[in-house]
Formats: sequence, structure tokens, C-alpha cells
Amino acid sequence: MSIPKVGGYWTSLGPRYFLCMRSNFLFSSRWWMIQFSSQILFKSVSLRLFGVKCDNEDGEPLKDKLLSNLSTMGVDVDMAKKRQPGVFNRMGISEQDLKMFLLSKGASKEVIASIISRYPRAITRTTEHLSKRWDLWRTIMTSDLEIVNILERSPESFFRSNNNLNLENNIKFLYSVGLTRKCLCRLLTSAPRTFSNSLDLNKQMVEFLQEICLSLGHSDPKDFIRKIIFKNPFILIQSTKRIKANIKFLQSTFNLNNEELLVLICGRGAEFLELSSDYAKRNYINIKERLLSLGCTEEEVQKFVLSYLDVIFLGEKKFNAKIDCLIEEKISISQIIENPRVLDSSISTLKSRIKELVNAGYNLSTSNITLLSWSQKRYKAKLKKLNIG
Repeated sequence: MSIPKVGGYWTSLGPRYFLCMRSNFLFSSRWWMIQFSSQILFKSVSLRLFGVKCDNEDGEPLKDKLLSNLSTMGVDVDMAKKRQPGVFNRMGISEQDLKMFLLSKGASKEVIASIISRYPRAITRTTEHLSKRWDLWRTIMTSDLEIVNILERSPESFFRSNNNLNLENNIKFLYSVGLTRKCLCRLLTSAPRTFSNSLDLNKQMVEFLQEICLSLGHSDPKDFIRKIIFKNPFILIQSTKRIKANIKFLQSTFNLNNEELLVLICGRGAEFLELSSDYAKRNYINIKERLLSLGCTEEEVQKFVLSYLDVIFLGEKKFNAKIDCLIEEKISISQIIENPRVLDSSISTLKSRIKELVNAGYNLSTSNITLLSWSQKRYKAKLKKLNIG
């Protein structure tokens, strides 16, 4: 039987020919893929096995080397690992660069060890980042030592954020709304998180405060903002909702006109604005009920609280316990209302001082009770005189 040709190929052999070719190709491809995968697999395994063991020239794993270095520096490694364990699994850490940078700024080795122990994320910052951030802080602070002192108290304030551009923009903005270097210094010292806020968030709060200022009849928003921030540096990290609720509470509870409210929140009432409004209301109700039960009038209660807004910071139990402690020692409620600062002292301080004064022959029921809230140095000097006399 003849086999016809088509284009030079034998048509009857075509299917078999292509089947055979396909099999050979697939077999070859599989073999090549297996070989390639095997090489990659064994290379990966070998890299992992030997990479962990030979992270540095001494053949010591990087993590162990880091922990050893930190320990040598005096860092409390256990504390650091508890506070931010993820730091020790990161690459590109240079604890030596941080050490040299802070030493150049006047920090002692003990301070550096303390900073890293409490905020280990500090070792992830590059020298370039640290230099830029330090220069920005120096536009506010007058010396390197001032910054070192803040870092010693609160390392998070400097190392928490790595966004130097946001810090720079916030500094420029706060200067632009009338805050002085002294104000910014107070913010940086007391409420550094203000500078970690987004620029938009700080702008919103400043605009909100400006609106309050104008609504209360004050014609100088910059002056208002300066005063309220200086009195309460934490104001910019509060919510507008909380501040609004507290202002409403003050105005409605004490029947204040705009001028009286303005004077209050620019002065001793500035700190009150950061309280939870529910907490403030609950404490005020307790104070009112307790004082009314002791014979005070509502007018006396309001006058007492307005003259000493700090009393609202006291929880119900603390306030009641302090009042009970004083009443038990024959101190009248009128004496307490006239000298509210005695409530600043702890119960243990009140008890020990009352006992010492009674033993020295001091009659608390007829004498001035302000010495119950004096500084320890001043109080001891007075007690010494009483005992000699």
C-alpha cells in the first residue's frame, strides 16, 4: 500500500511522530524542572542552615551578638525584651551608633542604658534620622542637655515617631499660631505626643479652640490659645468632643457668663477640660451630696468647687475618706471649705500630721489647718518650733 506524502512528510506517521515528540519534551521538561527545583531547595536549605550560624565574622548569630552588646552596655535586656520583643528580630540595628550619637550629645552611659532598657526601639533609628530629629528639637530647646534630660525621663517622646517631616511641619504650624518658644518647650517637655499628631489633627484642634475663643467674646484667638496651652499642655491631644462637653458642664453647672467662663478656662479650669465629662459629673454630684449632708448650702458648694476645681479630680472614695479623716479630728467643714488645699495631701499624710500636731499641743479645731498641706520641709520646721515651744 502506498503512503501519500503531504508537504514532504508521511501523513500516516504524523500522529505517532508528534506523540513521541511530546513525550520526549515533557519528560525532558520534568527532568529539568526537578533538577532546577532540587538545586534551589538545597541551596535554600544550605543558606538557611549556614546563614543563621554565620551571621557575622565571629560565627555568632546576630541576635545573640546584639543581646551580648546590649548587656555589656548595661542595658536591662530582660526588661527591653518584655517591652518591645519585636525589635530584636529586626535587621539593620546599630546599638553602637545610637550609643556614640548620645554620648556626643552629653548623655552618660548609664542614661543610654536606661533609655534602651525602657524603649528598645531607639536602637532601630539611623544616625541620619537621629541628627535631623535632634536639630528639630534644638529649634525649641536651648541646649543638648535639656533634650538629654527629657530623653532620660521619657525616651518614647523622642524615639516613638520616625516621621521627621511631620515633626518639622508641626513646629512651624505651632509657631505660626502664636505659640512662643517657651510654650513649645512646655509642650515638648510635658506632652511630646502633640508633635507626633498629624499636622491636620493639630490644625483641627487649634481651629476648634479659636472658635471657642470667638464664641466667648475674646477678640484675640492667639492670646487665648497661648494661655490655654500654657496652662494645659495636654489640650492638643484631647478630643474636641470631650472639651466641648466639659465647657458645657462648667457653664451650665455654675451659671457662668461668657466672661467668667473665659477667665476660668484660661486659668485654673484649663486642666479640667481634659477630664472625662462623665467622671467629672459623677464626682461633682458626690461632692455636692457629701457637703450638703454636712450642712453646707448649694451656694457654698459651688463656691468651694469653683475656687478649687482640682477637687473634681478626686474620685468618690478618696474625697469621702479625706473628709471623714478631717471631720473625725474635730476639724469643721467650714475650715475645710476655707482651706481646700488640705485635700491635696494623702490620707496617710493627713493622719500622721494630725497626730504629730495634737501631740505637740496644736489645737486643729481652733487653729489654722493650712499646715496640713504644706511642703514637708516647711511643715517639719513648724513642727520643730511647736515642740520647742
